[in-house]
Amino acid sequence: MGDPDDLAPQAAEKLCPSAPCTADAIVLGRVGRDHRVRYLPYRMEVGETFVEEAAKGSRPETRFRFASTCLEGACKQWKDGRCGVADLAVERLRDIVSDADPLPRCSIRGDCRWFAQSGPAACRSCPLVTTERGPAAAASA
Repeated sequence: MGDPDDLAPQAAEKLCPSAPCTADAIVLGRVGRDHRVRYLPYRMEVGETFVEEAAKGSRPETRFRFASTCLEGACKQWKDGRCGVADLAVERLRDIVSDADPLPRCSIRGDCRWFAQSGPAACRSCPLVTTERGPAAAASA
């Protein structure tokens, strides 16, 4: 599990922090009523049982944030060698987050595509991004 603030890379590939709920994903956190992501204090792997149980309610991506291997050029959000979602989140939320805000505790920072690409600005924007809109989530990049 390790320290969630450890910046040392742990995986050979970068992780996308806005991935769908699949059996090989990681649960980053839960989307709260205020539409902010509440990060888990540890890295939690998703399995088939979680996927099946989570699918019984509304779409899991409306209630949780997941991470999985960044698909880079195979992803529709990949533009000009960069993650377009990370760029959009930093740009759109620039006036909402501050450089003085502490970085959220995150279990994937050392492996995160957004952090590798945009640094602390991406981390500060990340809790305000949800993968899908739903009853518990409003802000979607």
